[in-house]
Amino acid sequence: MSQSDYIKDIAKYGLENDYEKLLQALNELIDHSKKTKKINFAIQLQSILRDSIRQQQTSGLSIVGSPKHILKEEDKEMSELILEKLTSDYRLKDLVCTDNVLTELQYFIKEHQSIDVLNKFELPISNKVLFYGPSGCGKTLAAYVLAGELEKLMIVVNLGAIVSSRLGETSKNLAKIFKRAASEKAIIFIDEFDSLGKIRDYSQDHGEMKRVVNTILQLFDYMPKECIVIAATNQINMIDNALCRRFDLVLGLEKPDEKHIRELIDKTLLSTNFAFDNKKVINTIIKKCAGLSYYTIQKTLITAIKRSLFEKIENKSISMKINTQIWKELIDQEQSNISKQI
Repeated sequence: MSQSDYIKDIAKYGLENDYEKLLQALNELIDHSKKTKKINFAIQLQSILRDSIRQQQTSGLSIVGSPKHILKEEDKEMSELILEKLTSDYRLKDLVCTDNVLTELQYFIKEHQSIDVLNKFELPISNKVLFYGPSGCGKTLAAYVLAGELEKLMIVVNLGAIVSSRLGETSKNLAKIFKRAASEKAIIFIDEFDSLGKIRDYSQDHGEMKRVVNTILQLFDYMPKECIVIAATNQINMIDNALCRRFDLVLGLEKPDEKHIRELIDKTLLSTNFAFDNKKVINTIIKKCAGLSYYTIQKTLITAIKRSLFEKIENKSISMKINTQIWKELIDQEQSNISKQI
């Protein structure tokens, strides 16, 4: 059967309210998608199906305090703690980084692709990663790359909702997230992880500070092997040493040098037909990029492409040439903004 055949069956059984056949058709489509290498689609369907079954179990009226009522309240709270559940198409080839970072990520991915072998020899599986470095240097992209390479659902944590001023609430929220991720063998992504460290540094309630850190340490220790936590921070010095030591892999991502700036430019333009109108000045612009982040450099290049197009449209002509002068001015502007902040 083709994918369209499964979709027709799903539509048919859904309209007929035949729940059992609908579930069977959905599961068959998930299996078919996996076999045809549409992994992200299969993962998304599995997550939707799992959430739908839970909603079916908690729909309708329920007695306060009953298991059904508790489950319904947990789902309501969980929706507030999660920013997004997603899959990723990013792969290692999309990441620009140092050779050391690339090698470590390759080994981490290899571990999870070889879980059966490692289990046979009773060897531990690395499943806790901490990315640190300046803003815009690829920490979030690196998390997406791991999700894509490992073909896993990634749960993006709403840190603002997790951190609570109510006694013990932050620890409970963290436990809920880890429990849900474990049930789905998913990746937990926590950006600005230093916010949890700041609770220890700045909260006036010392007991609460200690409780949160102890909770994280305990959750880390009892994470299933198939579940992964990825944390990212701009300020690793703000994170408690005990937390840092619990991560299996701690990787620093840096601002790009000239070699990596060139690689970023090549990868940004790879899937397009755009080219620079004056290649002679590119080396000069690349040198001007020193000190800027990957994000800023790529953002200015894409902006230059768009403005070059607008310029050509106004002149009633379409060209795939990037106005290098526009890009140079954008880079100069970013460097000027940095100088004003110093």
